[in-house]
Amino acid sequence: MNLNTTNDGLELLTPAQMYAADAAAISSGTPGIDLMENAGYAVFRQIVMRWSKRPVTVLCGPGNNGGDGFVVARLLLEDGWPVTLAVIGDVARLKGDAALAANRWTGPTEPVTPAAIDGARLIVDALFGAGLARDIEPPLSDVFCLVARSGMPVVAIDIPSGIDGETGQARGTAIRADLTVTFFRRKPGHLLLPGRSHCGETICEDIGIARSALPADEQYIYANDPVLWRRHFQPPAAEAHKYDHGHAVVVSGGAYTSGAARLAAQAALRAGAGLVTVASPRQAMPVNAAQLNAVMLSEADDAPALSRLLSDHRKTAACIGPGCSVSGQTRAKVRAVLGSGTAAVLDADALSSFAPDPDALFTAIADAPNRPVVLTPHEGEFARLFKGLDLPTDSKCERALAAARISGAVVVLKGADTVIAEPGGRIIINENAPARLATAGAGDVLSGIVLANLARHIPAFEAAAAAVWLHGAAAAAGADGLTADDLPDLLAAAMASLYK
Repeated sequence: MNLNTTNDGLELLTPAQMYAADAAAISSGTPGIDLMENAGYAVFRQIVMRWSKRPVTVLCGPGNNGGDGFVVARLLLEDGWPVTLAVIGDVARLKGDAALAANRWTGPTEPVTPAAIDGARLIVDALFGAGLARDIEPPLSDVFCLVARSGMPVVAIDIPSGIDGETGQARGTAIRADLTVTFFRRKPGHLLLPGRSHCGETICEDIGIARSALPADEQYIYANDPVLWRRHFQPPAAEAHKYDHGHAVVVSGGAYTSGAARLAAQAALRAGAGLVTVASPRQAMPVNAAQLNAVMLSEADDAPALSRLLSDHRKTAACIGPGCSVSGQTRAKVRAVLGSGTAAVLDADALSSFAPDPDALFTAIADAPNRPVVLTPHEGEFARLFKGLDLPTDSKCERALAAARISGAVVVLKGADTVIAEPGGRIIINENAPARLATAGAGDVLSGIVLANLARHIPAFEAAAAAVWLHGAAAAAGADGLTADDLPDLLAAAMASLYK
């Protein structure tokens, strides 16, 4: 058997899509038991690469995930490992390929109880796969807690048991693994929190399912990667003019909250906008003027003044929200931005200002359907803007998609597992954001990067996905203690990596 680790497929399959891929592979002539043997061997190989021989307990469930566990247990035993195999339910009642795998196991079995892990120094979790549809309850949850308290390394097959493969949510309680080995394609639950934090290192293995098993007309969720949008980023041409790269406008808040707009403006300039102007209230002009050099400054004290500024067709995108305050004046300026016809990034206070009447915002967006609009809420802003609407509660992807369809805009639902969704149904999950991005002002920088991409006429969905990835890549290049002020300077290397 010669299996190679692969992670070149960016599609993230829901449990139903993975089941369909398995079925397609089997119908095309690959026996299901061969796929199960390949899966078990892939897990076995990852184990022996990482750990020396030691007592191992393999916990097997009643389905195909348990069947994979039987294969792993057999291969470990044949390799000289002391193996305890514990099973939920009666082995004789296993069906299909799981029954075939169980019949090839020649050792004893015992129930899944605390006693089954006594003396173990490694646990293999083969209880439930990504399609788990019920909560984990006692007495099984007690075993999960005991595994957690033991501190033993855990290898999860497919996904840690208790994690919903589609939403990443824990069903009651969940195993926390050091290594997760999944097959063919990762699942959304491997990237979405809290599932991602339960997976440890995640390896996706090729078990013999051809890419043709993925229906071409299916709507897939994708992991964010430059492969998806790099074609929109080209090195500047020698004869290019600054206006060829767009003129971005950032609307500033008052004198004491204007720093957020400056962060966004500096990020937009670093991310490739040819020109950037901060549209500033009169009272904030001195503080903005004292701290801006390459970024230009223009007075826009109210919504009519902002409309006049944006009437210049060379202004190709505008961002409003960072530091603007939650107020009627901000609502009026948002309407001015949306009414100008320019591409728009709405963040922070631009969103919260419409919390009392979100339909007013959605109507303003709908009034110019061909203008790109990106909303960049964190969870709190999202909850305020979309409160009272019938949105899914347990799936971040479904919430973001529903919000995109309701608002008519691309939605960037921020977090360590940022989800980007557009009204047509495309969804991307980001996974490269380091924990050091949890710092004040980082979201303002992200808004500026989205703004630069829109100013350069990159389509809204790709502009948002690229910005989120660049934001994470810039932070990853920094060090502990990173602040939002550091991020714009770190963007250069992230941008350069796109042109290699």
